[in-house]
Amino acid sequence: MSRASDEPEADLPGEAPLPGLLPEPLGAELIAFRRDLHMHPELGNQEFRTTAAIKKRLEAAGLEPRVLDSGTGLLCDVGTWKGGRPMLAIRADIDALPIPDAKVNTPYRSTVPDRAHACGHDIHTTTVLGTGLVLAELDRQGLLPHPVRLIFQPAEEVLPGGATDAIRSGALDGVGRIIAVHCDPRVDAGRIGLRAGPITSACDRLEITLDGPGGHTARPHLTTDLVTAAARVAVDVPALLARRIDARAGLAVTWGRIDAGHACNVIPMRAELAGTVRCLDLDAWRDAPDKVHAAIDEVATLHGAKSEINYVRGVPPVVNDPAVAELLREAQTARRGAVAIEDTEQSLGGEDFSWYLEHVPGAMARLGVRTPGSNARLDLHRGDFDADEAAIKVGVELFTAAALLEGHRS
Repeated sequence: MSRASDEPEADLPGEAPLPGLLPEPLGAELIAFRRDLHMHPELGNQEFRTTAAIKKRLEAAGLEPRVLDSGTGLLCDVGTWKGGRPMLAIRADIDALPIPDAKVNTPYRSTVPDRAHACGHDIHTTTVLGTGLVLAELDRQGLLPHPVRLIFQPAEEVLPGGATDAIRSGALDGVGRIIAVHCDPRVDAGRIGLRAGPITSACDRLEITLDGPGGHTARPHLTTDLVTAAARVAVDVPALLARRIDARAGLAVTWGRIDAGHACNVIPMRAELAGTVRCLDLDAWRDAPDKVHAAIDEVATLHGAKSEINYVRGVPPVVNDPAVAELLREAQTARRGAVAIEDTEQSLGGEDFSWYLEHVPGAMARLGVRTPGSNARLDLHRGDFDADEAAIKVGVELFTAAALLEGHRS
């Protein structure tokens, strides 16, 4: 992708510019590192090569990363924490998606069949790696006011998310606040999207099996018409829930797979549906399983089908702490000016960063990855997704500024 031109550094009035800018040689190295990750995507809990690459580069900088107990992902402290005031943590997710890379004429497209970094996790990983390298140099110069923890987390795409494994491995021990970014192809590179309060939704997985005796399509009245039953579940369950849950909760059931039958003249004995349940409101999310179960059973029974429901809890909404969101706002303002920040909306996407926020306050910003002036309408979770690599520099300098601003506070 073409790279956005760098905007000038914005100094705070009456203050010296913050250190922690990304040196040009390191910036070039990080782009090469990102492209290597992009060419070798690994799924959740399988990120062995990715983990090894991150570990090797951190160790080369004199740091001491620790691989998580789950075997992939790692933690790394920059500076030595000796107790007292808790640290700031900076999190990246490192896994890819099980979809083919559809980009053409891109030298760094995926070399692994049916695997792609189509959600920007390679950008997240590279950004936090670069942050660690810049902060390590500041620490050697005596310019890092307080230690910082880097979290390279596996399996964000695997419900309920690898954040829970990272937390069990001690990721938040000694941590008082946590920050992260997520790529946003709707925001120009050089800018971030930010909001206090909820920024993502809850997300659960729903799998349904409908059973019946099967039969001949000439005599549907003598059996259970599972194809019709599956169709009614697909249409009527979301409609019922829309009238049984406060519309302000933003609960949405969306199907990704429906499968039934093998022959045009045979009523099948089994039908399957799979999809997601997404919800903007935390309280409504907690009530969702019971209400979804009841709606499915009601529709299935009406059509004479026996239902088996597998409701897999996913992640709660990411709710940005106002004070930590303000820290990110101050950091971006210090680096690129307030003009480089835009308000963003709450999305129906899910993010397991929310599990960290069950323990410590934190905030996630949306990192712009669209080339300025581009008319491309790329989206996440698409095989043709790519990012303007200028976003790496923006993310590194955002994080280093946040670490320095946070570190100087009492």
